Amino acid sequence: MSNNHQPDETPILGGSEGAAASSHPPLPLHRREKREYVRFTRHERVTHLIMVICFITLALTGLTLKFSYTSWAVKVSWLLGGFQTCGYIHRAAGVIMFLDFASHLVGLAKLRERKYSSWKAMVFGEHSMVFTRRDLDEFIGTLKWFVGAGDRPQYGRWTYWEKFDYFAVFWGVFVIGSTGLTLWFPIFFTRFLPGWAINVATIIHSDEALLATGFIFTVHFFNTHLRPEKFPMDITVFTGRMKLAELRRDKPREYQILVESGELEGRLVEPYPKIVVGAFRAFAWIALVLGTSIAVWIVYAMIFAYR
Repeated sequence: MSNNHQPDETPILGGSEGAAASSHPPLPLHRREKREYVRFTRHERVTHLIMVICFITLALTGLTLKFSYTSWAVKVSWLLGGFQTCGYIHRAAGVIMFLDFASHLVGLAKLRERKYSSWKAMVFGEHSMVFTRRDLDEFIGTLKWFVGAGDRPQYGRWTYWEKFDYFAVFWGVFVIGSTGLTLWFPIFFTRFLPGWAINVATIIHSDEALLATGFIFTVHFFNTHLRPEKFPMDITVFTGRMKLAELRRDKPREYQILVESGELEGRLVEPYPKIVVGAFRAFAWIALVLGTSIAVWIVYAMIFAYR
């Protein structure tokens, strides 16, 4: 499907401050309900797709090296060409992830120049990814809702758990990436770091990567795909679109803002053909199965491998 009529889409960080009301005339309700809301830009979808591929590759090859004493690690390394080849693949995926992360940062800078008067307006706006007091209130409200002591919070564009996942990437790229570079180029880094820093980098890189992998393939998978309202899978981040009914249910405050500002009509597009959606779903299933399998392998290696 052509994207000629696709509107300028709301980006990852920041909102539509000062946006003028859309000039698109309102559609009849029965037609509007069949269209979908554009939630993610093409750049956001591509960077997330690359991040998924790189992360699974890094997890698979890194844990294969970490748990090389297990039978499954030996089998996986054999399929990939051996432990040495796993190391090459691991480092290549790390470089691509660095570039992907840099692309995201460049996208944020361009977004600020295009839509905001200052970084402050972008970072602390209604649609910011930065934690605010509202997130704390929604977290407390969610706990009350879980036990029937209150109503479901009126979530906006980003929930507190989505923000946590977002900044976990920043933490992971900095900590795991920096220690990985130290291990990759030990001679260079020991020119200005003591020798014991290599040992510390080894521990941090290994354990932090294990923690990140376990979190992504359990907590993140549950929040994204396995919640009752999403089960068995949410492919919005791959298609970039979500149904209006889903938007009203999951993001009621965002929906209200879009309606009141007159922007909603201009952000509605026709759904992708079924074959395209099927391709996205197939990729998501592959990633979900691989991630879940890696989580099971971690448990196996940590509990049973030494027995």
